[in-house]
This record gives sequence, C-alpha cells and structure tokens, in this order.
Amino acid sequence: MAAKDSVTLSEQPETPFHDLDHYLAIPRVSGLALSPDGGRLVTTVATLNAKGTEYCTALWEVDPNGASQARRITRSAKGEAGAVFTANGDLYFTSARPDPESPEADPVNALWMLPSGGGEARVAFSRAGGITGVLAAADADTLAVAAPVLAGATDEDDDEERRKARKDNKVAAILHSGYPVRYWDADLGPAQPRLFAVEPGEPLETGKPATVDAAPPLKLRNLTPDAGNRLRDAQTVISPDGRTIYCSFTKPLANADSRSVLVAIDVATGTRTMLLDTDGMHYYPGPVSPDNRNLVVVSESDTTPFAAPQIKLHLLDVTAPAGGGALTPLAHDWDRWARPAAWLPDGSALLVTADEDGAAPVFRIPVAGAPGQVSRLTADDAAYTDVVAAPDGRGAYALRSSYEFPAEPVRIDLASGGVVRLPAPAERPKYKGTLERVEATTADGARVPAYLALPDGASAANPAPLLLWIHGGPLGSWNAWTWRWNPWLLVARGYAVLLPDPALSTGYGQDHIQRGWGEWGKAPYTDLMAVTDAVVQRPDIDQERTAAMGGSFGGYMANWVAGHTDRFKAIITHASLWALDQFGPTTDAAQYWLKEMTAEMAMENSPHLHVDNIRTPMLVIHGDKDYRVPIGEGLRLWYELLAKSQLAADANGETDHRFLYFPDENHWILQPQHAKVWYGVVEHFLARHLLDKDLPVPDELGL
Repeated sequence: MAAKDSVTLSEQPETPFHDLDHYLAIPRVSGLALSPDGGRLVTTVATLNAKGTEYCTALWEVDPNGASQARRITRSAKGEAGAVFTANGDLYFTSARPDPESPEADPVNALWMLPSGGGEARVAFSRAGGITGVLAAADADTLAVAAPVLAGATDEDDDEERRKARKDNKVAAILHSGYPVRYWDADLGPAQPRLFAVEPGEPLETGKPATVDAAPPLKLRNLTPDAGNRLRDAQTVISPDGRTIYCSFTKPLANADSRSVLVAIDVATGTRTMLLDTDGMHYYPGPVSPDNRNLVVVSESDTTPFAAPQIKLHLLDVTAPAGGGALTPLAHDWDRWARPAAWLPDGSALLVTADEDGAAPVFRIPVAGAPGQVSRLTADDAAYTDVVAAPDGRGAYALRSSYEFPAEPVRIDLASGGVVRLPAPAERPKYKGTLERVEATTADGARVPAYLALPDGASAANPAPLLLWIHGGPLGSWNAWTWRWNPWLLVARGYAVLLPDPALSTGYGQDHIQRGWGEWGKAPYTDLMAVTDAVVQRPDIDQERTAAMGGSFGGYMANWVAGHTDRFKAIITHASLWALDQFGPTTDAAQYWLKEMTAEMAMENSPHLHVDNIRTPMLVIHGDKDYRVPIGEGLRLWYELLAKSQLAADANGETDHRFLYFPDENHWILQPQHAKVWYGVVEHFLARHLLDKDLPVPDELGL
C-alpha cells in the first residue's frame, strides 16, 4: 500500500486495492435525480483532485435506457451537489464555484441552474450565507431553498452586513441559549437554518440590449423567519403541487431535551400548521402522494433504558381539516425499519428500502386494495438507496452497492424485480478474493450472521490471519459498500475479514435489536465471540493470528473485547467510547444518549472499568473534531492504557500501545491523505503483531 509519486503502466498494481493511491482514486457515486418526463437521470460523482488532497464533485447524466455512456455535465474546482429537477426539466444544484459574471465576488455556495434545453449552467441566485439545499415541486413551477441566516438579522441585507462584520473583525465566538451546541463536526450557530421560497424579483430597468437568454433576477421570501433553531437537521419534502412544505421541527423540552414534531408550511403565505406532536414520539416526513392527499410519516419512539426505539410507517391525510387527519398505520406488522423512497405514479403503492439479512432491498407496500402487504422487489444481496420511480410506473431507478462493488445506477423492473446495471460514470473496481455469507448460533440459540471476505489462496495449507471488524451504530448492518472500512484493502494483504451483525444490528427484526439493548457488554459481545469461534474452526483461517477492529460503537466493542479476553493479538479502536459516564454528558446529542441507559447500566457496560485486564496491544485512533464521540474519550483511553493496563508504559516510557491522532479530522477520516495514513498505520500495527513483520509507517508521519 505504499504511496507512489507516479505509476507507469508496467507498475500498475494487481487491483486498486493493492495500492492506496489507486484505491483513493476510484470515483465515488452518490445521489440520484430523475427528470419529470423520465428522460434524464443525474447523479453526483466525486473524484480525487490532481494533488490527491481532496475530492471534487461533478454532476453526470446517466442514460435511463442504458443505451448511451454516462457523460459529465458540470465541471468546476469547487464541485456541485444537491441536484433536483423542476417540473419544466431545468436542473438546479448548489456550487461554490465563482460566478463568471461576478468574478471579483467571494465564492459562496450558490444556487445554479442548467437549462432543460441545453447550454451552460449559470448562477440562479447567490447570497452571502450561501444555499444549503434545494426543493422542487414535481408538478408545479415552485422552487424552495434552505439557507442559513444569522439569528439577529432582520433581512438579507442585514444578514450580509452582520456576516461581514464578524469576518472583518475575526470574531468566531457564539453565544448559546439552548442545546445542542455542536453536531458531528460542526459548531452550531450563530447562523440558523431557514426555508425560503424562490420567486421572480424586480426586473432590472437598464434599457440596454441583451441576449435572448437573459434571465430576470430572483428573490427569496423567508417562509420560516421565527423558526429559531428548530430546523436544524430537519427532514423536508414538498408536495407535487408545490403548495405545501412538510418538515420535521425540533421542539425544545425541559431539561435540555427535545423531540421532532411534524409541521406543514403553506408556501403562498408562510403559515405553519402543527400536524403531529406527541409525547415520547418523533415524526419525520416521507414523500407526498401524487394526488397531494397523503403524506408518508415515519414515527420513532423515544428510547428508554429498557426498550429500543420502534420505527413505523404511517399515512396522513393532509386534506383533512386543520391540515391533517388521524395517522393510518402502514405495514405495522412488518418487523423491519423501513425508509420510504417514492410513490408509484398512480398512487397505488409506496417503494421503500429496509435492512434485510445482510442486504437492503427495495420493497413495495400497497396502499389500496391490500394495504400493508409488503413484497420484496429486488432479490440480490445488495443495498439500494436513492430510489426514484419512473413516470410510466413500470420501473424505478436507484443506486445499488454491496461488498462486491460500490454504488452504481440501476434500473428496476417493478413487475419482475429484475435489475439492470446502467452505463456508469466509472467501471467497477476489481478485487481479488471471495465473499461468503457465514453464521453462528449462540448458547441461547440466537443466530449471528456475517460476511467473510477471504484472500485468494487461503487454504488449510496456507490459512489466513483473521480480522474481526465490528460495525458502528450500533443500530446498523454490514450490508453496503463502505469507503472508510473497506475489507478488500486488507484482503489484498492476505488477511481474512469477518463482518458480523451481532445483537443491536438492523435487518433481523426488533428482537435482534432488543437482545442487546442497554446491555452492550452482554449479547453483542457474546455474539461476536460466537461467530469468531465458528469462523476460526475453518481450515483456511489461522486461529492463532487474529485481531479485532471497530469504530464508534465498534470501537466501544473493541475496547470491551480488550478488557474481557486476550484471544486477539492486536486490537484497533477508532473514535471509540471508553468511559460511558464521561461520554454521555459530553457527546453532541446527550439528550438522546442519556435516555438509553441508566447511570447504573452505563457503569455496568463501561469499558474503562476493565483497563487493568487489558494485555493486548491497542492502536487508538481519534480525531479532535469528533463531536459525536468527543476527543476526551480517546485521550482518557490513551492515558489509562499507559498508566493502568498490563502493557503500561515502562520506566523508559515505552509501550506496545499506539495512538494515531488527527487534529483536524472528525468522526470519520475524510481527507484522502489522512485515509492513506490511517490505513498505513493500521497495516503497520497488524503486521507487527500478527505477522511478526516490521512494515514502515507512512513517510508523511515524519518518523
């Protein structure tokens, strides 16, 4: 995986996973937008810049019929995102690239438009605070945007002046009066999100000749001037007729708690109507039916120390008096957590995705005739996202990925469930190795499924060392391609990688989640050990050379494993929870976490209380900008390993433990050059303790 300044054709690696520079250069596809007539399909592609220091995004058009090669339709150093089609086929997106007509202005994330008839993109609207999102009605000439506004600003001019004053005076201070104050890696405030209607502005009376493509100016009308912080992290949809925006609103509660309620915003007047507000329940909007009558609603119950959340689908008749009627349950007997995606054009059924036994298929739920009878459409072991329905009702489009390939655009036949891969912006990267589905049964009879990625040549005569990778969440599943935890990079180095879904994982029903709820150190741990026990019995696995790795909750489990067994030769813990009494009040979402365990349960499940049992070398990795698992967890873990573990620092300050610290990274390692360092140090640490090899650490560390 050593970095190279340049690679000639004769030096090409066997696969991109045999060289980190090649791996990082693999194009990354995300997002999908379909034009109203179904003739244009647009996705976003991120590619590595020439210096290899960051990813730049561009919009690409994919042929919905699969006949033509994908083609790039935007190009800029700043990149583009958030593509949406309007009812007339114009394509809107956001970009911070400079406006060719105002090259002297400081670039901000502006609203750009690519005309349906062709031609170059142009700036549709720009403002000092930028644009963060775009909403377009399917059947009407209605466009709305989300944008941040300084809390004290009276209008757009005042907002711009206040921003300039903060910038000119180099003021970064933020005065808070509520909670939260941080989110993932962002310091919240002083700006607050708002929703705006985009409308024609006053025409410029220059009297000068102009070309036929000269567009009248636009203006923004604030639909939520009194929203305060309630639109932070909001989920928002617009009705097909463009008359109503539905969004989740954060309702503050006593003792720094909050919950998500559901509101409707009249686009014409800005009037806001409360639709759903129930103690102990959070509500989020799904898509609106083609006839504008029914809104899909996702409900999520509050967690308690003894009960995992329940996530359910409903229909809400928004034509009823006061803007909404009673909730109608939809597929409540289905033991999965559905993510609503799209209505069929005739309004007869809803397309959803849900984790399902190591996959995330597309499902159809009828809303008429036999409502709630869920049928699975896609049969493969892949994960589908960004599902959009074709206007003819016969097909749908989506992005599909699995552990065998990254996200790619596909067409789904809704009658047969057949899936056709469309010509993509990039070829599938080739890897060497095999992927198997394996499972174990615990002492209490529970099933623990997993994926096992094996290197070529693994056999009884040449058994592969095993890496146990524990997923984060913990409410999640190993079922889709991941760029951050990609097994093929280490499979290319001869390791087998085990990807289990223990208790708390999604896709196996509510009972599988509940088995580990409030008791992280029990069923999740015993599940992980059971599936490891089963896999190391294979003749092609070397049970004497094993390691455990995980990030976030997976890092928590790695820490717990380290304090409860010495079966592994090395343990790698990334962005991990260490002292649960410390983590709870300092995470960016304490109001959620502190409902999940009592103080007594947190102490019973806290890894830090078992540090004196740790005799396995640990690699601790943490980013200083991680607000979800604050850096204090990593700092305390590192100190206590050196001070209290059985591999504590000796009289010369030497230890087998290591700490890889990123001052400017967050919960994930996003910068490409840091991803290289991450994998390079991981490989060095594993080789040292599993292979008895002293591989060099990346040169960029300066060691």
